[in-house]
Amino acid sequence: MGSIRLRLDVSYDGADFSGWAAQPTRRTVAGVLTEAFGRLVGADTPLGLTVAGRTDAGVHATGQVCHVDVPLEAWADLEGSLLRRLAALMPPDARVRAITPVPPTFDARFSATFRRYEYRVADTPWGPEPLRRHDTLGWVRPLDLDRLGAAAAGLVGEHDYAAYCKRKEHGTTVRAITRLDWRRDPDGVCVATVQADAFCQSMVRSLVGAMLTVGDGRREPSWPATLLTLRERSSEVTVAPAHGLTLVAVGYADEADYAARAEATRRLRA
Repeated sequence: MGSIRLRLDVSYDGADFSGWAAQPTRRTVAGVLTEAFGRLVGADTPLGLTVAGRTDAGVHATGQVCHVDVPLEAWADLEGSLLRRLAALMPPDARVRAITPVPPTFDARFSATFRRYEYRVADTPWGPEPLRRHDTLGWVRPLDLDRLGAAAAGLVGEHDYAAYCKRKEHGTTVRAITRLDWRRDPDGVCVATVQADAFCQSMVRSLVGAMLTVGDGRREPSWPATLLTLRERSSEVTVAPAHGLTLVAVGYADEADYAARAEATRRLRA
């Protein structure tokens, strides 16, 4: 019997996870999700679990997307209750919020057109509010929003972000950032929003780390953009801590374009 592909919209508090990707001896989001599905469809059932973006240890998500392939026979039994059953089996720091049948051409990773992250920084003298300590970085120096914005403006566009990435063998560090800006929320927290077609490892946290040194006056607003001329990781950039970062959205093309987008992305990343 065949299978059906399901899109899963997932949220998690990354504080107690060693990232997304399954690891034999560590607690990961993929690990607990696979275990929960295994109890429903059989532990030996190949799910083909594929995620839009593999978040690092400590990084959170409110808009993560992945897909699985479930046998049609199991789906017939679970269709009306799968979301509720997963809620009973998943730990409280990871939730599947929506389950949607999608065509087999949908690929959570390669069909995506953008990923959007937010990074929260509290520069108040007392630090982050206790209830937000897991998703907000405390910064001991006051931050100037105009300086942060000026630094961000120089980083938007399609560039080689090698200075801000952990390079992978045979992988490109060219990315297209379509949005990078800062705001100060009513609670006083500074929030960076960054959106791109994709990100290489540690890229967002490296960009934030560079911009924070501008916001607190230690670097000039033009400095982060000057690093785009480099073709290797810059030792001058400090990677911001993981816990301030949250994946908030993943965008996709229209259903008819799933396959074409996936193929184009595979060629680009190769």
